[in-house]
Amino acid sequence: MLRAAGVGTGDEVIVPAFGNVEVAEAVTQAGATPVFADIDPATYCLDPSMAEAVLTPRSAALVVVHRFGRTADMALLRDIGQRHGLLVLEQGESEAPYDETAQRRQRAAYLDGRLNGVRTPYGGDGHTYQQYVVRVPGNGRPDRDAFARALRARGVECRVPVKTPVHRMPAFRRDIQLPETERAADETLALPVDAALTKREMHRIVSACNALGGLLQPAF
Repeated sequence: MLRAAGVGTGDEVIVPAFGNVEVAEAVTQAGATPVFADIDPATYCLDPSMAEAVLTPRSAALVVVHRFGRTADMALLRDIGQRHGLLVLEQGESEAPYDETAQRRQRAAYLDGRLNGVRTPYGGDGHTYQQYVVRVPGNGRPDRDAFARALRARGVECRVPVKTPVHRMPAFRRDIQLPETERAADETLALPVDAALTKREMHRIVSACNALGGLLQPAF
């Protein structure tokens, strides 16, 4: 799509650094340069104000990635594209069947109402909970990783959704600071909300998280 739109050598394309190295790779394959912008901490998608802040005369496009079942603020991002003459592309997640999405939302609501050892995700805006991503309080990555290991020891499957932001990977390393992206990579953990989970398994998730969460204090 970038090539078809004439994006190539000498152009810059604004992309998120939180996950999806394939997006940055696609930009370089088109001959353009990826420029990383910070994310909104609620949606984990490109923050429109941060995307606009990194624009230059060479900017040709924005690639927006919808994340974890939340959508980016496309109205603002399209407005930026229109005002600056940029191509705006979206990368979405595969949509689950309606019944499965409804069950995921039910399980997310169950966790929202019972978890107190972690910071639950922001809902709203049609969140489909492709992943139920929480924040682990404490001192960032060391505490998050220890928390994840302890959960797995208690029989709770969990995963770190983004281990390394793209702007910290060797092939795309940049001497820039993206504080929300880096904080999210250090604190986030995806808990299961699959439609197949039983009530007993959901209770185990809550019990394990709440027991462990009481040991972690926010860093000041």
